[in-house]
Amino acid sequence: MYYDEYRRLIDAFLMVGKSTAKRESESLVEYSKLNVVRMNRLDKTTEIIPELRERISEISAPQTWLVLTEGWCGDAAQIVPVLNKIAELNSNIQLKFLLRDEHLELMNQYLTNGKSQSIPKLVVLDEHNNELFNWGPRPHALQELFYHMKANAMNNDSIKEEIHKWYAKDKTVSIQKDLLALLQDSL
Repeated sequence: MYYDEYRRLIDAFLMVGKSTAKRESESLVEYSKLNVVRMNRLDKTTEIIPELRERISEISAPQTWLVLTEGWCGDAAQIVPVLNKIAELNSNIQLKFLLRDEHLELMNQYLTNGKSQSIPKLVVLDEHNNELFNWGPRPHALQELFYHMKANAMNNDSIKEEIHKWYAKDKTVSIQKDLLALLQDSL
């Protein structure tokens, strides 16, 4: 589905008190509500850095950017609006979203560290469906911080809080720089 369809799907689930999750829980519905607020903010405030804007403008052949995601995922809420802003810069980029839990066979090809179905996961394909690169579930610097927090046995609620503080401070720059490096390497 396209970005606007993805956003409408999350809203439709929330209208009936549900999330995009296969297994419902009140906490996932609450995360989804919070994520809508995050995505709305990022839709309005995200600015693409000039270097990435320039590199995106150089894409001259069609690409498909597939994003495995879920509406309840906090990292996805911080990242998918940025991917949408980037894709809007070049009509050669077709951005499509897939719900992870409905596409486990694909997700299992992109496990984090060979074991975790972490999202969002971006897979960039050329016009012949050859993979150019993949990225995710978080900016590299944040992923390293996540590993450090896990290694130091921080509880999950504290980790989530620190992750979202990091995103707020970073203002999407690390996501954009990670993608810029991958796009430059894919030339």
